[in-house]
Amino acid sequence: MNSLGKIFKINIYGESHGKSLGVLIEGMPVGVKIDDALIKKDLKRRMPSHFSETKRKEKDHYTVESGVYNGYTTGTPLLFRVENNAFKSEHYQKYQEIHRPSHIDFVAKKKYHGYQNLPGSGHFSGRLTIGLVIAGALAKMILTKVIIKTELVQVGALKDLTKLEQYLKTIETLNETVGAVLKTTISNVEIGLGEPFFGGADSLISQALFSIPSIKGVSIGEGFKSASFLGSDYLDSFINEEGKTKTNHSGGIVGGITNGNDLIINTITRPISSLKKPLETFDFTKKKMTSLTIEGDHDFFIGERIKVVIENTILAVLLDLSLQNKLLKELT
Repeated sequence: MNSLGKIFKINIYGESHGKSLGVLIEGMPVGVKIDDALIKKDLKRRMPSHFSETKRKEKDHYTVESGVYNGYTTGTPLLFRVENNAFKSEHYQKYQEIHRPSHIDFVAKKKYHGYQNLPGSGHFSGRLTIGLVIAGALAKMILTKVIIKTELVQVGALKDLTKLEQYLKTIETLNETVGAVLKTTISNVEIGLGEPFFGGADSLISQALFSIPSIKGVSIGEGFKSASFLGSDYLDSFINEEGKTKTNHSGGIVGGITNGNDLIINTITRPISSLKKPLETFDFTKKKMTSLTIEGDHDFFIGERIKVVIENTILAVLLDLSLQNKLLKELT
């Protein structure tokens, strides 16, 4: 259940406080020159660097343990391994019986009968998105014409993002956390990506994005706003023989198939669940309500760090669909 894709297949492994974590990638085309600078640049974008982000400082150095020879892909599976070094696990034992609200503690214990890896939320941690970032960086080495950019649209209740820094300082003072709305625009996407019925580009992109911890909403184009349009206002009229349209309400995907216009992907992140203020929850040992203070290093806003995770996850899906499209053309 830790894999994504049919041809460009991503397999995530590891735990937040484990010895290492990383990604095993199958289906990477042969003879692609590995751009280490690109991978490191994307991993750096994911690293905490703002006062709103975790104080845990991992170097995120990786080793390539298979699939590359003399700097080029061999066509066999690629294994990227990233060591964990800067973690503290001593705070997590108490969460075995006093579960953190809106965390994985309760459901993971029920599902895995108490054998789950709890420190740092184990395999459910956002730290595992390192594998998605690496996979997306590899996709960039092939999808060289694709341009992708993510911007914040809203942070918490704030829509005037010129006031973002002061708003986040207020959130910090309140010992609160805050979510965000982000918009990702992808240009130069080839026409015809996506397979009916359950393999539509929008279906697969959404599925992949929902695997990112804290993502609680994904929409394409106008998304939920589409319901407020009249049909005549919503339709995207063609303006040339390349399929470009006057408007792009559908967000570049029609019937699950990319149409050559910009892809517009909107995502919503919930507020981070690890607050520094006392939280009311249930003590499963004493069987009564209690107050819990969450310790450790945690983000209270991930809107900047998550941009590269969103982008690279989308690119990984697009590469897989592109390889599927290429295979279909070869067979017909």
